Amino acid sequence: MKINKIDHICIAVKDLDEARKVWEPILGKAQPDDPYVDPESKIRVARYWLGDVGFELMESTSPDGDVAKWVEKRGEGIMLIGLNVDSAPEAVAELKEKGYPIIPDPEHGELRPFRDCQYGFVHPKAVNGVLLELIDYKWEELQG
Repeated sequence: MKINKIDHICIAVKDLDEARKVWEPILGKAQPDDPYVDPESKIRVARYWLGDVGFELMESTSPDGDVAKWVEKRGEGIMLIGLNVDSAPEAVAELKEKGYPIIPDPEHGELRPFRDCQYGFVHPKAVNGVLLELIDYKWEELQG
């Protein structure tokens, strides 16, 4: 498996608007570079580009969402590190073969869709308490 770069880092927050007030002055940004809502994942995200790495603040849109559960159990803070790979299916298969537990999605299985790519998660218990994402998005819009 070839890791191309750190793709993104996600901070789980209780209140996205309040978190933006904390982080935007630090990041030197007046607003997110790529704000979005993912209804399926039950998240509202403010993504900021730091070079070619995404820095994301994530708020749950539902009390039963994964981000809400994470914050309830562990508090606000770093939840996820995404690694950019050439092929998410190959990366997930390789780590699964090495014994890393992959978190399946009830609807999509081990690989989930996002924009024009796929991603999968390694369980935090296997990687020092951090949710590890393997994503094969190309980010062509950043390549000018």
